[in-house]
Amino acid sequence: IVGRCLSEPAKMSALTVMGERSTGDNIRTQNVMAATSIANIVKSSLGPVGLDKMLVDDVGDVTVTNDGATILKLLEVEHPAAKVLCELAELQDQEVGDGTTSVVIIAAELLKNAEELVRQKIHPTSIISGYRLACKEAVKYIQDHLTINTDELGRECIINAAKTSMSSKLIGADSEFFSNMVVEAANAVKMSDGKGGVKVPIKAVNVLKAHGRSARESILVNGYALNCTIAAQIGMPKRVTNAKVACLDFSLQKAKMKLGVHVLINDPEKLDAIRQRESDITKERVEKILSTGANVVLTTGGIDDLCLKYFMEKNAMAVRRCKKSDLKRIAKATGATLVSSLANLEGEESFDPSLLGAADEVVQERISDDELILIKGPKARSASSIILRGANDFYCDEMERSVHDALCVVKRVLESKTIVPGGGAVEAALSIYLENFATSLGSREQLAIAEFARSLLVIPKTLAVNAAQDSTELVAKLRAYHNTSQINTERSNLKWVGLDLYEGTIRDNKKAGVFEPAMCKVKCLKFATEAAITILRIDDMIKLMKEEKEGGSYQDAYASGALEG
Repeated sequence: IVGRCLSEPAKMSALTVMGERSTGDNIRTQNVMAATSIANIVKSSLGPVGLDKMLVDDVGDVTVTNDGATILKLLEVEHPAAKVLCELAELQDQEVGDGTTSVVIIAAELLKNAEELVRQKIHPTSIISGYRLACKEAVKYIQDHLTINTDELGRECIINAAKTSMSSKLIGADSEFFSNMVVEAANAVKMSDGKGGVKVPIKAVNVLKAHGRSARESILVNGYALNCTIAAQIGMPKRVTNAKVACLDFSLQKAKMKLGVHVLINDPEKLDAIRQRESDITKERVEKILSTGANVVLTTGGIDDLCLKYFMEKNAMAVRRCKKSDLKRIAKATGATLVSSLANLEGEESFDPSLLGAADEVVQERISDDELILIKGPKARSASSIILRGANDFYCDEMERSVHDALCVVKRVLESKTIVPGGGAVEAALSIYLENFATSLGSREQLAIAEFARSLLVIPKTLAVNAAQDSTELVAKLRAYHNTSQINTERSNLKWVGLDLYEGTIRDNKKAGVFEPAMCKVKCLKFATEAAITILRIDDMIKLMKEEKEGGSYQDAYASGALEG
């Protein structure tokens, strides 16, 4: 017996993991709590009357925002399950651009309700298959019954979709002004994709910020605005028509010898010859570029003052220190090629005229306190720029985020041509439909689908709470209307009914013009379900301890006297 007792700990030590292990309900509860606490941070910023968050980082930089993805990106989250939700918001931001807050709230609510079911001894696998089925049915129902084609409502519905996106943001008060501006900018860069549809590359819309004046004095510029000035203010043209644009990704400065190159000279006159050759190398480069007919040269590097003389002689415009990202977009718009070196396959330097882009006009204009260069009428693709004005930097940054979200929404509406009513209408309709669908099933998934239906109501509830309205009463009314619309076919037009948060009543959101892209809702449901399933599948977490390094630091060795001797 004594021998057996001694061997037990030896057995155990061979199997122990160097770390902490938590399993079963314990870890599941931890994950759900982490997800709920993340959702609670962004919950109060949902909806047209949501509040903003102020985030201060370790350096003391302040960000004031209402955007769920931005809030979660700036939070330094430790918990691995909570990180899943932060990545989820980022994914929604990349894929759709809007709906980042609601996707996190739905995912957290699905997890919370799933945990209730697990406590009632329902296996997570049954819940997962129920959630998957519910998500599939919900997406199908949205596409069959709740989508509206934009062709029947015209341009007005695209503006309304942009307005709905902006309503929760800082610029919500001026949404009429900004939504028109965003739709015009998106239409300016719209192009055919060759398959009968349209493509809206929103990166072709350059958004610049300049603080000063009021938000309503923001302007839309037809053409690409570049936040740079010409290299020489005197003697260089400020307007070039029929521009031939060269985009360079190297500097036109005096050629210097590479580091570590030694030149031994016996004759002092040869020193002057070397200096002369150094400046001649750059002169030859500039002449090669200008000889192809280029009259606007944009470069990411610097341009020597010596070289500016050659540009002035040819009456060409030169712009230095442009951002590489800007140059890439300008190259796409004008049809130019971004050149990183003049070297060709023979090892010599040459510049081909086919590398040039074309534009109707390149002009330097004064907008607010800054000088901007506008590239108007680029030949390959149209481009537009929005110059935002605001009281301070926080305001301008938040305006930029809001305009980006609205641009993404307009892009989705123009490309997919389908919209759904907003204000909690879709969630309420799906909740009723899924409840009825759950009762028609005779399997274990029935309970999971019923919980999925209940989870969706978190959106209208949160919208009502944030608007300081009675959420219980409003959601009950909303459900009653949607139930009638689904039972009684004569009153099916009640399916557009959603919340009016300013008045605290129920209204027809199709008539009121509260729209969102159908894609936004579909992706939101899919991503939230996937994230909830990912976290729900976890039943074991092993956190490994950090290995202690045997080798001490130099200071430790010095203090112990190990270095002596």
